[in-house]
Amino acid sequence: MQAVRNMFRAAWTSAERLEGKTVVITGANTGIGKETAIDLAKRGAKVIMACRDMDRAQAAMKEVVESSGSQQVTCMRLDLADSKSIREFAEAINKGEPQLNILINNAGVMVCPYGKTADGFEMQIGVNHLGHFLLTHLLIDLIKRSAPARIITVSSMAHSFGSINLEDINSEKSYNKSGAYSQSKLANVLFNRLLAKKLEGTGVTTYSLHPGVIQTDLWRHLSGPQRFVMKMVSPFTKSPVQGAQTTIYCAVEPSLEKESGGYYSDCAPASCSAAAKDDDMAQKLWELSCQLLSITWE
Repeated sequence: MQAVRNMFRAAWTSAERLEGKTVVITGANTGIGKETAIDLAKRGAKVIMACRDMDRAQAAMKEVVESSGSQQVTCMRLDLADSKSIREFAEAINKGEPQLNILINNAGVMVCPYGKTADGFEMQIGVNHLGHFLLTHLLIDLIKRSAPARIITVSSMAHSFGSINLEDINSEKSYNKSGAYSQSKLANVLFNRLLAKKLEGTGVTTYSLHPGVIQTDLWRHLSGPQRFVMKMVSPFTKSPVQGAQTTIYCAVEPSLEKESGGYYSDCAPASCSAAAKDDDMAQKLWELSCQLLSITWE
């Protein structure tokens, strides 16, 4: 049994320091986002926790400060389900921060009932992909000026079950909450892949990853057979600390400085689905995303 458990554990340690670096982590008030914030704060980075619920964010920030021993931790409001909030957050960062060395697109929603964002996007594609797409776009000039810099997008192995429906990206004709989640996670990997190509030569590198099956409150929307399955596999799941390791690895591992666009799991390169390597679809999704968000990003 222990051998089976070990298959799910990532063993990775590093003494790498991040003094003088500024990090933004979305969804940092809970789960792997909070654990990532603690780790990077311990390494000396200035950590900005970007969170929707400021009461929870303030409580989490206190925990991060206490656990890391760092006073260079702040929290700011960011609602990825509202482009107005995303633009206000990005404007504050661009005006208030001289640099942004690491952007971690971590926040997400999972298999939720059908709902729409403030801009009318299906909630999972809206938050998991379009929200982070817009945020990255608005911060990209600052990130480029801060090079060497990194952009990390937390995806999931669920991307391998997904497909991109360009004709019904918002699942208005039919909705399957697991299918919509997988579509959004596939979008994360495709975004990362094309973003890397667009950033070649800038000193900004990008990574997407599967953190593992984590014991987090993302499970709250699971029901029926899905919840039963998760209870069955729960002895083999990762804790948030363990689940954060691949994000931290992609953020700090020196050997990745010349790598970009790859997909990682358990602190190592991993295989993604054939659909996640479809450059034509990546380009079409990029163009659709720009159209939906009314932005131009060549």
